[in-house]
Amino acid sequence: MSITAILLPVYVQVAMTVLLLLWMGSSRAGSLRAGEVKVKDIALGERNWPTRILQVQNSYHNQFELPVLFYVLVVLALITRKADMLFVVMSWMFVASRLVHAAIHTTSNKVPQRFMAFVVGVLILVAMWVIFGIRVLAAETGI
Repeated sequence: MSITAILLPVYVQVAMTVLLLLWMGSSRAGSLRAGEVKVKDIALGERNWPTRILQVQNSYHNQFELPVLFYVLVVLALITRKADMLFVVMSWMFVASRLVHAAIHTTSNKVPQRFMAFVVGVLILVAMWVIFGIRVLAAETGI
């Protein structure tokens, strides 16, 4: 597999994270300009932002939880040369689940739907780690 093919899902995941950051920042700035919140109200906590901004903020923060395990796995798969077509397809599936999760989080925020998108991503990521682990152990033992 080419390095580009392996890293493209990572680029998309990072791009989504950056877009959420920009969205959160511009929403916060707009809320401050509109007088919806005062600087003194947010100085000691993030809970004083309007609900809509909190949705985007929480979605942004979520990109630093589960995806961290994805980033580590991609690096390890590159180093060990264990990234193949299955790895890339599963990477895209994981990133798609994160895109769906973020879309739900920042729009309807229906928790059951958001949770299902999260679970799908977790299951894909766990499967990727298991496959990777088996491949590394098999290579080490000569199986």
